[in-house]
Amino acid sequence: MIKKTLNKLAIYVGIFMMFGIIVFPEMRDVIGRLVGTVLNPLLNLLPLHMIIFILAAITGLYASLIQKYTMDWDMMKRVQERMKNIQKEFKQAQLANNAQKMKKLESQRTQMMGDQMEMMKQQFKPMLYISIISIPLFFWVYLVISNTPDATMVFPFWGERLLNDPLFGPFQHWLFWYFLCSIPVSQMTRKALNIGGM
Repeated sequence: MIKKTLNKLAIYVGIFMMFGIIVFPEMRDVIGRLVGTVLNPLLNLLPLHMIIFILAAITGLYASLIQKYTMDWDMMKRVQERMKNIQKEFKQAQLANNAQKMKKLESQRTQMMGDQMEMMKQQFKPMLYISIISIPLFFWVYLVISNTPDATMVFPFWGERLLNDPLFGPFQHWLFWYFLCSIPVSQMTRKALNIGGM
């Protein structure tokens, strides 16, 4: 009972982190300042780009762990394999102009809609759990960079760049660095835990 309640609470908090912030944008700074009570001391110990690297690595690690233990990877593989086989057979039936087989395979594809919906649900739930930690970290980094607009780092091939400079659209250099750091850690963790790719 307690586990179920905590699970629901985590999902509601995750939904708020992902969508509620759009409705209450002022909460971004509030959450950023709250996270700062824990993380601000790091600013006196390490350069900002190194802090972003550490946070990104932590993000990659816990995101992989959450996905490992909240998703049914065997079911995902089964559904993906079955869908791949149906598509292959459908293509062959099209080339052979076999209308009867195409109709049968189309019916199978329709029946698989339920499995695909379950897959989407399984992918969405971990995203909510992950957002509980990731989004507050993003808000804190964004707040710090907003307050230190001269923060820079040297990127390979690009040279020195301001972390709050836009890379493209609203996507700033610090966010690119964050994702660039989290991907290898995430991939290594997924490989170590034998987590399938989507």
